[in-house]
Amino acid sequence: MDMNNRNQTRIYEFLLMGFSEHLEQQLLLFGLFMGMYLVTVVGKLLIILVIGSDQHLHTPMYLFLANLSFSDIGFISTIIPKMLVNISSAIKHISYGGCLTQLYFFGLFADLDNFLLAVMALDRYVVISHPLHYAMTMTSQRCILFVVGSWVITSFHALVHTLLLTRLSFCGPNIILHFFCDLVPLLKLACSSTYVNDLVLILVAGALLIGPFVCILMSYLYIALAILRIDSPRGKQRAFPNCTSHLSVVSLFYSTAIGVYLCPPSSHSDGKNKVFSVMYTVVIPMLNPFIYSLRNRDMKGVLEKLLRIKTPKTGLQD
Repeated sequence: MDMNNRNQTRIYEFLLMGFSEHLEQQLLLFGLFMGMYLVTVVGKLLIILVIGSDQHLHTPMYLFLANLSFSDIGFISTIIPKMLVNISSAIKHISYGGCLTQLYFFGLFADLDNFLLAVMALDRYVVISHPLHYAMTMTSQRCILFVVGSWVITSFHALVHTLLLTRLSFCGPNIILHFFCDLVPLLKLACSSTYVNDLVLILVAGALLIGPFVCILMSYLYIALAILRIDSPRGKQRAFPNCTSHLSVVSLFYSTAIGVYLCPPSSHSDGKNKVFSVMYTVVIPMLNPFIYSLRNRDMKGVLEKLLRIKTPKTGLQD
């Protein structure tokens, strides 16, 4: 196809290649991702139900956790249902408008997870390093401001990338070597200059990803110093569990997200991007309910009351 014809051809739908064309592997992937999706959604809804049903859990930490759970439901629901339809069907197309819609909500909920993890790290820093000033620092108004501010910033950021994408021309091929409409694979398909998009991705997206990450690192540096100053071994044992759950989620989330979005384009491979994307879009949201809830004595206590499960007294102790 010559350049003139190529420029005259506009793409109105894309083809999501997914993972595999083999029937046996598709059946396995469908069952695997369906199971992971159901576990994630049920686990997140259970966290929101537990937090909402008990007055003692109406604290800043659990407010942020409930919002993180809601964000993760939106995050995974933006991707998995369409992927399951594509796996179970020979039709793997997604319309241009549907692709942009998926890109917007994916960016919104991914950024929201990013900001909420940073806010949760700040909350852990205040409660451990300045416990006497915690109530005055993390007031309900300030916590609501953190949450609302996170929603506003992430909504605007996702909208910027989506609007910038509409100015690009897509004239073939229309094959996205991914399982959802992500920004990096879409930019590879554009037949017009992506200089502005790349610049915004590096500067703005990089700042919004690295900024909260640095905030988390600094928070945990001060947390570690505060814990080391605790004389009581029992006090140290009580402080560490409050941080390890959140820190494990942060490590998984940022290591994979940075690998996809901030590595040089020359280092990107379709296989690596898919693996990293599965980690932070599917695996990490699925693990969050277990990481945050099963090691949390308050959450387990309320959950047992809701389910009316009687357990020995020793079963509630860490």
